Amino acid sequence: MDNKYKWAVEDIFKSVDEWEKEFNELSKNLDFSIFKGKLSNPESFLECMKKEEEVCRKADKLSVYAMMKHDENTKDALYDSLLSKISSLGATLGANTAFITPELTALDQSVLQSFIDNPKLKDYDYLLKGILKEKPHVLSENEEKLLALSSETLGSFRDIFTKIDNADFPIKKIKNGEEKIPLSHGTYGVIMHSEDRELRKKAFNKYYDGYISLINTISATYYGNVKKGVFLAKAKKYSSALERALSGEDVPRVVYDNLISTVDGALPMLHDYMAEKKKALKLDKMYMYDVYVPIVEGAELTLDYDDAYDLVVEGLSPLGKEYRDLLLKGKNERWIDVYEGDGKRSGAYSVAVYDTHPYVLLNYQKTTHDVFTIAHEMGHSLHSYFSNRTQPYAKADYKIFVAEVASTVNEVLLIRHLLKTEKDKKLKKYLLSYLLEMIRTTLFRQTQFAEFEAFAHQSVENGVPLTKENLSNEYLKLNKKYYGDVVFSKGKIKYEWARIPHFYRAFYVYKYATGIISALAIADRILTEGQPAVNDYFNFLSSGGSDGPVELLKIAGVDLTDKKPFLSAFNVFKDTLEQFKTL
Repeated sequence: MDNKYKWAVEDIFKSVDEWEKEFNELSKNLDFSIFKGKLSNPESFLECMKKEEEVCRKADKLSVYAMMKHDENTKDALYDSLLSKISSLGATLGANTAFITPELTALDQSVLQSFIDNPKLKDYDYLLKGILKEKPHVLSENEEKLLALSSETLGSFRDIFTKIDNADFPIKKIKNGEEKIPLSHGTYGVIMHSEDRELRKKAFNKYYDGYISLINTISATYYGNVKKGVFLAKAKKYSSALERALSGEDVPRVVYDNLISTVDGALPMLHDYMAEKKKALKLDKMYMYDVYVPIVEGAELTLDYDDAYDLVVEGLSPLGKEYRDLLLKGKNERWIDVYEGDGKRSGAYSVAVYDTHPYVLLNYQKTTHDVFTIAHEMGHSLHSYFSNRTQPYAKADYKIFVAEVASTVNEVLLIRHLLKTEKDKKLKKYLLSYLLEMIRTTLFRQTQFAEFEAFAHQSVENGVPLTKENLSNEYLKLNKKYYGDVVFSKGKIKYEWARIPHFYRAFYVYKYATGIISALAIADRILTEGQPAVNDYFNFLSSGGSDGPVELLKIAGVDLTDKKPFLSAFNVFKDTLEQFKTL
């Protein structure tokens, strides 16, 4: 593979030897005991924060390098060992700094407020505001230290699932005409968009057979992960795992409730869309392996990677020259690992390093979806780029809640560009269907996942064990609720929950839904108001984690405590469906 399609991980460390040297030096600098009992003094507090920043910045680099090298080839034991070492170091660091939050929490409110008002401590004002808010949930020093020491063990469920889903997943071959092709995660996604219905059916059944063969292990792993979340919520004196997750993100409960209630009210729109899709595909019965196939035949974007990237740059031109130059910089300076490889982690992601540049993992295939994945992941990366460039380290890391906003703004701008410029009626109809699918999969589907997560955690909170049977039956029930009578939900789709990696980050998926709701509103402002909206958006991108995420979104003109942006998103879906029907 040409080196230009591989990410420049050497920008972090030139070699494993260099990584080991940094690791060994950092391991000797984890003692914070000198600061114990002294954090009521603003000078001591600042000195402690500066040391923690120095250590964490180095640990971030070590961790990201190990993760990236591991994800290049999940079968390589060397990078497993690096991940294990940095994970252990992180646990030690967490234990050694466990006194900080309880000690600060124990300070009088007036002292904490004086810290917040102190201009010398402005880098930490949002952190301190959070400590004030979280006072009821901070434990004693010894209890916090014990939880920190347990973090490595408690965090293992996600790592176990990653191994199951990548290294242990049975890659079988299926016949496509005269050719036999391996059914990897990447090729499965391509086949689900294929016009060949028999191939889709064959791939669907064989792919889920792989998960069924692992279902006992996956069920136990997920049950353990949910129990972990419930345990931590109880230990931290939250009423539920959901409350803990929302509080950790500084997101008001009303936002989550707005999402669930408005989606529930909009499900007839989804049923209407699926009926239209069934009609367009001329199906007597519609099954889940029919759901992803394009309605318009022969209109798929099948672009080589370089051409796809050029299209993304063109589509994001409303964001201006600076954004364009950064997109080109990312490609030319090898921020991106492009193609699928043996043992390479599936899917796509962006990861940021404060002291270098962001990175993107892709598994590029020549599909419309993967063209949009480029735009999506570069949205993440440039959000990180702007935040890291503008904010101090303590405020640079934005909350996960807004992590999907910039990525989805890019997708929305790209689809709007294509719909505006495309003259071919057939391709334009396909693009309308693509926008409908974007909203279906990002707004409706992720909310379906959120409801499944809520069921799993509420079951454990109520003392009900999770089994492969009740997990699968609940998922099937939700699938029928979301797709209605139009789609024939039965059989192996009930196991779909078993392949969703984001379930190992509890209450993450609903943020995809709020992300697209926010993105649709922001993109509309950019396209209708021009530069003032772009300026507001760049201010949002540059705000990092300097305030609560719901407050930061208001900079870009979106207020999720109100149902208006939610309802506006469903209006976009409804209007797009009407355009599709009449074209």
